[in-house]
Amino acid sequence: MTITKDKFAAFNYVLKDENGVELDSSANTEPLGYVHGRGYLIPGLEAQLEGKGPGDKFSCTIQPKDGYGERDERLVAELPKDRFETDDQIEVGMQFQVMTPAGPTIVTVIEVNGDRIKIDGNHEMAGKVLNFDIEVVEVRDTTEEELAQLESGCGGCGGGGCGGCGGGDCGNDCENDCGGEGCGNCNN
Repeated sequence: MTITKDKFAAFNYVLKDENGVELDSSANTEPLGYVHGRGYLIPGLEAQLEGKGPGDKFSCTIQPKDGYGERDERLVAELPKDRFETDDQIEVGMQFQVMTPAGPTIVTVIEVNGDRIKIDGNHEMAGKVLNFDIEVVEVRDTTEEELAQLESGCGGCGGGGCGGCGGGDCGNDCENDCGGEGCGNCNN
């Protein structure tokens, strides 16, 4: 069986940047599982997995336009501290959910200067060339239960959203929770 639309697939991966620095890996965890063709992975990786089967090993390079997009400096803003609904001390690296015209999104604090907080709405992998080493470990028909979850709008956290799972942390150690590098097996 090969990976085609609506098949469940699971794979091990190592993700490296342009300089060969490891950014992420499924080592010491379960393989990453997802339902193919539903947008739970970045488009370039999903395209590379199409037609592959269990035991297939390959490497691929995903350009930013097929990954997390190019960096957009319009998504960087400086705001007064009182715009943040928290009593905690705001520190670099903290993430907040904000409402935008396109809906809720996660922003990361990149600078704190007194009462001014600079945030970045770009995904941390935006603008990066991504190099994957992949090993497909499973391909099977999606179960009726999994399909029911997909139809209800809850199928995973990849692709930058929770697909109706209620938002926030999907509880499956995804990269950046629901805005990160896929989490197609996060059917909560």
